[in-house]
Amino acid sequence: MRTSRFLSLAFLILAIPASLFAQFGVSITIAPPALPVYEQPIAPAEGYIWTPGYWASGDEGYFWVPGTWVMAPEPGLLWTPGYWGWGGNAYSWNDGYWGAQVGFYGGVNYGFGYGGVGYGGGYWNNGAFYYNRSVNNINVTNIHNVYNKTVINNTTYNHVSYNGGNGGVNARPSAAEETASHERHTPATSMQTQHVHAASTNHALLASVNRGRPAIAATAKPGEFSGRGVVGAKQAGAPYKATASKPSENKAAGNKAAENKAAATRPNENKAAANKAAATRTSENKTAENKAATTRTSENMAAANKAATTRTSKNRAENKAAGTRASENRAAKPNATRAPSASSKPTAARAQPARPAATAHAQPAPRQQAAPRPEARAEPARPATAAHAQPAPPRPAKEAPKTEERPRK
Repeated sequence: MRTSRFLSLAFLILAIPASLFAQFGVSITIAPPALPVYEQPIAPAEGYIWTPGYWASGDEGYFWVPGTWVMAPEPGLLWTPGYWGWGGNAYSWNDGYWGAQVGFYGGVNYGFGYGGVGYGGGYWNNGAFYYNRSVNNINVTNIHNVYNKTVINNTTYNHVSYNGGNGGVNARPSAAEETASHERHTPATSMQTQHVHAASTNHALLASVNRGRPAIAATAKPGEFSGRGVVGAKQAGAPYKATASKPSENKAAGNKAAENKAAATRPNENKAAANKAAATRTSENKTAENKAATTRTSENMAAANKAATTRTSKNRAENKAAGTRASENRAAKPNATRAPSASSKPTAARAQPARPAATAHAQPAPRQQAAPRPEARAEPARPATAAHAQPAPPRPAKEAPKTEERPRK
């Protein structure tokens, strides 16, 4: 499954026209330096095809990618070099590719068979590549498929490394080149990709350092930047202009603009963050206040309920104590009432007979002085007997005189 997906992706890439690869390249407003003057190293073996050097763009400006011999991905494929082209107020890099026909590469004269149109350095025949000795450095002892043919180079724009713009090559693709751009293509091999990466990390290959004359202008094989196969440049293709090889200045300007934009954006972001934080704090404070109010209400209700429960219990205890005292009072009251009556009753019975006896003996004296008639015999009063025979009922002491009896006539 994974292999089939990889193959599908590979076929999709191969089906993309070369003209569309430009959109994946970098863009810069300063033209690259001129192509340096150098010699081609000897071809290492049969099947290797020459890929010319060019100026690439990196973080520190333009750097030179040395020309090198590369093994073709498969027999029958030829290399179409990449090129810088002016368009949209900037220079854009158009990637190179492998194909059955050599397509448009901006009319740039890269040399060694790439004179600006097509490729005159060799051709495929029955799975073998034949080298044109007039433009290639071939050791005929090791490589026997050779021939000689004169190649016409575009000397009008000799050493110019870009198409269009100010001072660039004035060339447009032909009908054959347009047809070739729509054919099946194969991207650069992994060895070519590694070669470019190695060049980007080599400080000596920066145009600002070598001033258009790199010490490593070409190599016998990809990535081999030392040894007998390394060839240095004889001279720069044109007087070096420092401004022409410092695309990093544009990047710095772009970075400064981005920083200014970021600086202008930060106050808004900070203000938005502050507002958000303030809103969050307000919500948190409001939530905390509501929670505290709810807690206080719950605590007050709990305290009130507890106090009410305590008062109810206390009232019940007081009512119980009052009931107990009332019961005790009711139980003690009859005994206290009966006790004085029983003790005072015999005292009254003993005291009252004495008072009538004193009255019966005191009252008869005035009555004897008032009687004139002698015939009337006075009968002796019998107060004691009457007093003892008819005892007065128990009454209060002030009512005792009313019980006196008059003597009978």
